[in-house]
Amino acid sequence: MAKATDVWSDLVLVFWFACLLPLGPARVAAGLYNLSLTADGPATVGTEVTISASLEVKDNGSLPLPADTHLYRFHWIHTPLTLTAKSEKNLTSTIHVVGGVPGDFPVSVWVTAVDCWVCQPLARSTLLLPIKGPTTLLITDNPVVYYNYSSPGTFIVKVRVVAEWEQIKPDTTKGIIQKTGDFSASLDLRESLQGIQILGPTLLQTFQKLTMNLNFFGSPPLHVCWGLKPQCLPLEDRECHAVLVTRTSFNLTHVFQDPGDYCFIFRAENAISKAHQYHRIQVWPSSFQPFVFAFPCATLITVLLVFLMYMTVRSAATQKDVVESPGATGLKCCCQVCCGSLFLDSPSEYLEIVRENHGLLPPLYKPVKTYNV
Repeated sequence: MAKATDVWSDLVLVFWFACLLPLGPARVAAGLYNLSLTADGPATVGTEVTISASLEVKDNGSLPLPADTHLYRFHWIHTPLTLTAKSEKNLTSTIHVVGGVPGDFPVSVWVTAVDCWVCQPLARSTLLLPIKGPTTLLITDNPVVYYNYSSPGTFIVKVRVVAEWEQIKPDTTKGIIQKTGDFSASLDLRESLQGIQILGPTLLQTFQKLTMNLNFFGSPPLHVCWGLKPQCLPLEDRECHAVLVTRTSFNLTHVFQDPGDYCFIFRAENAISKAHQYHRIQVWPSSFQPFVFAFPCATLITVLLVFLMYMTVRSAATQKDVVESPGATGLKCCCQVCCGSLFLDSPSEYLEIVRENHGLLPPLYKPVKTYNV
């Protein structure tokens, strides 16, 4: 019984070493190789694309590659692209795929030992494959061709011109001569400006910040001109605030200081067309006055209150009898008459000066004469 147990233990140990044996070269070689990916793109929908992965040594050949190329396996992930063919030769694996829809699709590949699926990869790499919409093939003998694009963007136009003519050969026989020329050009197609959408309030108060959002239905860049008038009328060049917009949206802020009816006028254009739009707005007086207007009023009221308090205190003070010389009195009277009551000691003193200069005023009622008989 003990002998059977020892045999079973030896079998387990041998099986364990057999499993670990493939891991040795893979772990040692991990990080020493590069996996180079190439594609014959860019591709279009429905056309076949060839992608190749080659296993290379990092240190320029100091580490020898194995002579038996069947020791390694290439693992590909290419969904949602459809695989049409696959081949391997001299540590290079090549696949052929077809895309059904346009877009950018990642393609990944890694290399492991052929008999070890769970070993650490020797190398891995990823490629982003762009697939564009179909290109239209036209065959015609007319030198002028028309084609309408359904969406804006940058497109490559390729033209192949085939010329044929009949020529007499030296042996007096006729032959057909053919020459072919390939030409290409890049087209940057923009969408016409179809309209302007304005998002913003139509009623607000003075000194309130107005924010409007403009959306342009067309391809940028756009030359935008805006102005403000009491009525919705076209803008003249001198009334235009020019702005260059490089996107399809634009934000505008404004603060109204006076109430009234206003109209924002917008004009935009790109390389193809123009568009106009209007936005009416009513501005009502705000319920509070700005501080810049309230401060002078408060200052004036404060000065008046201080002056009234000063005059009240001066009037309530005890007046002193001052003996003045005739010359000094005349000078003071002249100054007080010319300058007013601002420099007088009290209102009663002002009345006294007036009586001295103008004499006694006649009584309002004449006395009744009496006679003794």
